[in-house]
Amino acid sequence: MTTLKVADQFSKHPAGRFLTDGPYSGELFREVVLEEIITSRSPTVIDLDGARGYGSSFLEEAFGGLARKYPLSLIKSLIAFKSRDQNLIKRIELYMENAKHTKIKKKSLLFGGR
Repeated sequence: MTTLKVADQFSKHPAGRFLTDGPYSGELFREVVLEEIITSRSPTVIDLDGARGYGSSFLEEAFGGLARKYPLSLIKSLIAFKSRDQNLIKRIELYMENAKHTKIKKKSLLFGGR
């Protein structure tokens, strides 16, 4: 299993949703990094530690966008997460789940929903 350290191999400052939002956007991360993992069928641990932080727009576009394009079961079979911040991993998983269930209009627990 390969390990990809976001801070070293992508950016210490991942930010923004779209390519037009800056050089290290969630869209770029999804298209260049995540989709390569899926298409190559290369099991990978994504190490999230070391970056200066992850905005919701970056995470939703990268991981929610991936879940809108590929089956969640395939993503989970190929990608695992490593972080000292377990809430970060939970947020990513929630973005992927919510992306798959867009017809369900429930609010995220992260933003005060029940």
